[in-house]
Parts: sequence; structure tokens; C-alpha cells
Amino acid sequence: MDNSLRSDRVPSLRRRLLLLVSTASLTFLVLAAMLSYQQARHEVQELMDGQMSRMAQLMLAQALLGEDRLLDLPARLVDILGLPSVEDELTLEYQFGRADGTLLVRSPQAPSLPLTGPLGFSTMQADGLPWRTLLLEMADRGFRIQILESIPMRDAEALEIAVRTLEPLALIFPLGLLAIYFSVRRGLQPLEELAREVVTRSSDNLSPLANRAIPLEAQPLVAAINRLMFRLGAVLESERRFTADAAHELRTPLAAARIQAQVALLSSDPEMRDHALKQTLSGLDRATRLVEQLLRLARLDPLAQVPEPKRINLGQLAWRVAADVRDMEPDACISLDLNATQARVDGDEELIEIALRNMLDNAGRYSTKGSEIIVFLSARSDGLRLGVRDCGPGVAAEELPRLTERFYRGPAVAAEGSGLGLAIVGRIAELHGAILELHNRVEGGCIAGFEACLRWPH
Repeated sequence: MDNSLRSDRVPSLRRRLLLLVSTASLTFLVLAAMLSYQQARHEVQELMDGQMSRMAQLMLAQALLGEDRLLDLPARLVDILGLPSVEDELTLEYQFGRADGTLLVRSPQAPSLPLTGPLGFSTMQADGLPWRTLLLEMADRGFRIQILESIPMRDAEALEIAVRTLEPLALIFPLGLLAIYFSVRRGLQPLEELAREVVTRSSDNLSPLANRAIPLEAQPLVAAINRLMFRLGAVLESERRFTADAAHELRTPLAAARIQAQVALLSSDPEMRDHALKQTLSGLDRATRLVEQLLRLARLDPLAQVPEPKRINLGQLAWRVAADVRDMEPDACISLDLNATQARVDGDEELIEIALRNMLDNAGRYSTKGSEIIVFLSARSDGLRLGVRDCGPGVAAEELPRLTERFYRGPAVAAEGSGLGLAIVGRIAELHGAILELHNRVEGGCIAGFEACLRWPH
């Protein structure tokens, strides 16, 4: 295989799938972390608010037993043993006082905040830090209790909960990526086998690819490749046949010209030498016409459509071609029958001119010398027609279907020709969406001539 196909500049479907799936997985993990953090923060807020409320109620209950029970509360809390020391545990601070703002007792780390604020939960600033506060009052005793908790510590606790929640996912994520890699690799295996089958094929093997094991999504690609192989096979076969026929057709006029040239060289009779030279020129003219026709076909065959179609006035084109032919062949009896002089089609004007000239050339070669040849343009219910009719002997019915075959000239044709004229006209018709119609003209039950035309359906 060509190493250029493995270049990093060539996009890899496997790499693309891995990148997309991994990015999507990582995005979902980040979103899950953000949602988990928000949820944990919300839960911590509710949990801590509930804890603050319970602590405030308990301390107020202690105050009912006597004010002195609260004054030595900080010292008694320090003497409590048996609880493990946790550096990052959430601690609640408190202040206890009277409704007039007099402070009676406070915890060692409690910030200095007034006790005269509004009752209930609130957020306050102390020493540049936000605090969550709960202020309650015993109306009958005049006591006030304020419970405080650091908001940064709350957020840190929420983050820790979220991290601990996502730790298993973070550990599993690399394993998930590995599983994705092997899954994508196995899923693309049929495509790799298809690629190997195509690469290992010989240049002359254009048989269809088997699509039994190909995934459903890749079957349109396989079908397109099979259609391409079918077209390539048809084109190659046509080219082989065309090359063989062209070689055969060129061999005859060239051999004849060679013989006549040899006769001219060996002849001492001026009249015989002149005749031989004229025959040589005739053979070369025939070979030249054949080469021109071959070059036209070689130009037309690869086209799928007219490259740059333009609007063409068929009436003007028919008049110009007929005038050119009259100038080149003054003896030709050519008349015009143009009933749709303003008819227009989209296409290549040069190609349509070649088609009309070929039809005129055929009419001149195969009809009776001096008989009338009519170039006609008409618009009918079934379409627009541009063509040529003559007054010759016509064509046998069994030969009509073969007139567009390349190099076919019929078994009883005496006129010179290559057998490519109508084949070129047919190809030009295909490129312009037209139909080449060939038939004998019948008058009074007898053949009165031959007609060839391009018809553009409505």
C-alpha cells in the first residue's frame, strides 16, 4: 500500500470516533462534576442550616436552666474528651446575650457581630469573610442566641463531597476510554477488511465487492464502489473495443496510401503517377477524417454533461452551417425549412454544430448525387427538432438500430466514411438531453429518403 495513504494529514475515521466519543465522555464527566458540586453545596446548606437551628434551640433550652449554665459553657466544651480531632470538620460558633445587645458569652472563634439585627437566617460579613448566621430570641426572658458558620468552610465541604462522589467515576474513566478504543477498533474491522480486499485486488479485477458483512451505514459506499467498478469495466471494455476498431479502420486507408505512394515512386508514366498520387491524397484525407472523428469521440466520451452550457439560437446555427457547407461544396443542393427560427436550447454551440455538420455530411455521402438535402427546424407537440432529410435510397430496416454503432457502415455501402459520424451525433445528443431519431421517409408506400434529427422533448 502507498505510504502516503497512511500520512498524518489524511483524516482517520478511528481517530475521529475516538476523539469525539472521548470528548463527549469527558464533557459529561465535567457536567456531572458541576452538577454534583451544585447539588452537594445545596444539600450542605440545608444540612448546616438545620444543624444551626438545632444548636440554637439546645442552647436556649440550657438558658432556661439558668444563665450561669451558659457562662461557663466554653470551658466545659473544652473539657469534653473522646471526640476525634478533625482539621476540616465544620464548626459552629455562637454568641449569647440579651435583646439590648449585651454580650454574655461567646465561643473562642466567633466573630464580633451585633446581636441587635433581624431574627432568622442571614449572611453577614466579618473580618472580610462571609458568615451564615441564625439569630433567635426568647421573648419572655430577653435572651438572644446567635449561631454562626463560615461560608468558605461550607463551600469547601460541598467541594469535598462532590470530589468524593466523582472519585469512582474518575478512576473508571480511563478504563472506559480503553473500552471505547477496543469497541471502535472492533466496530471498524469490517471496513478494514473491505479496504484490504480493495487494496489486494489486481487492476483487471472489477468484480463487485461482497457486502454481506459490511455494516448497514457502509453499504451505500460499497454499492457506490460497485457501480463505479461496473462503469469502469464498461468504459475499459469500450476503450479496448474502440482501440481495436480504430486500429483496424486506420490500417486500411494507410495501407492503401502506402501502396499508391509506392506505385507513384515506381511508375515512369506521368499519368499513372498523377493518378497514384491523387489516390494517396484521397487515402490520407480519409485517414485524417477518421482521426478527427476519433479525437472528437475521445473528447466527448469522458463528459457527463456539457461543461458550460449557454443559450443557443438553433435557427441561426442551422442557417450558418448550411451556408458554410454551400460555400465549401457549391454543387450541393441544400435548402432550409426553418419553422421555429427563434427556438433556443441550453448547451454547447460548437458540439451541436458538429452534430448538424455530421448529419449533413452523411446525407451528402449516402444520398443520390445532386438530390435535394433539407436542413429543418420545427417545434411540435412532442418536442423541438433540428435535423437533416434527404431524397436518397434510405436504409434497410434491419440496419437502422445499428447506425449509431461505432465503425458500422453497413454491408452494401460504397461511399467513403469512417462509421463514426452518427455515433458522435448520438453522444452529443446524450450530453444535451436530446434524442437522436433516425428513420426512413415514406411517401406513397415507398422509401423517399432518410431523416436524421435531434429532438428535445418538452
